[in-house]
Formats: sequence, C-alpha cells, structure tokens
Amino acid sequence: MTAPPTRDGPRVNEEIRAAQVRLIDQDGEMQGVMSARDALRRAYDVGLDLLEISPNADPPVVKILDFGKYKYEAQKKKNEAKKKQKVIEIKEIKVRPNIDENDYQVKMRAMKSFIEEGDKVKVTLRFRGREMAHQDIGVRVLERIRNEMDGLTKVEQMPRMENRQMIMVLSPR
Repeated sequence: MTAPPTRDGPRVNEEIRAAQVRLIDQDGEMQGVMSARDALRRAYDVGLDLLEISPNADPPVVKILDFGKYKYEAQKKKNEAKKKQKVIEIKEIKVRPNIDENDYQVKMRAMKSFIEEGDKVKVTLRFRGREMAHQDIGVRVLERIRNEMDGLTKVEQMPRMENRQMIMVLSPR
C-alpha cells in the first residue's frame, strides 16, 4: 500500500487544521482572530485562497491571496537566487618535473585565468620511470608555481605524493 502523495510548502484552504486563526485580508489589513471556517468563507467570497503564513504562531496566521500567483512568485525568487550563485569548480593542470619554459608559461597563463574566474586549481606533477628518484626536481617546480601564484592564490593543500604523482591545490584569495 502506497502512502498518499505529500505536498511541500504552506497549507492552503481545507488543509488548515487549526480551529482559530489570525486573519490578514487581501489588502494586508489585520482582521483579527476568528474561526478557520469563517476565514475560509471570506477567502472564497472574494474568489481567492486562504494560505497559512505562520503555522507555529498561536493562533496560526493566515492570509487571503491567490495561491497560484504566490507559487509563481516563490518559483521566480528561487530561480533568481540560483542564477546568482557561482559554482566553484576544480580545474586540473598537469605538469612534468622537466617541463620546458614555454610549456610552463602556457600552463601559468591557464592557471591565472582559472583563478580569475574564481575556480580552484589542482596542480598534478606526474613522475615517470627514473624521475621518481629525483622528486626534489618536482618539488622545485611546484615551489616555483606556488611563488609565482602567491599574490593571486593561497595554497589549500600543500604538495603531497600520491603514488607516482605529486598534487597541490590552489584556491583564489
């Protein structure tokens, strides 16, 4: 047996269970405490809905308004808030211990553009074969990156080894 579908949001019209309610009419005027039945009758008389604004108050506060319009406005506010928020992504830059100077400059420009966009940058330095014996070269490359990006970024995760690669995470200041 399935449960009846539940609806999120405020209670409307017959869903309001309180015996006594504090009514605010469609013009925003306080009408006072009355029975929920009388408040519902008043809402139907003007062709609108009765919406429970503050269910935890004693007695609950209800307002006469157009529920369809209320839902539309709430959805619009939610979409507007979603538009304004920025999702921070983690961009990855891969380098090698013996990276050429021009390649290094290209990677630095890419890192700077990612940071300016507000994204975090994960710098991955991969070792191959015998390069594992010279990890100090890799550490120097990461130190150089950290020093050049010092004004724009802060180190969120210091360089650390994971298998055959060294990882450092930079985030915008």
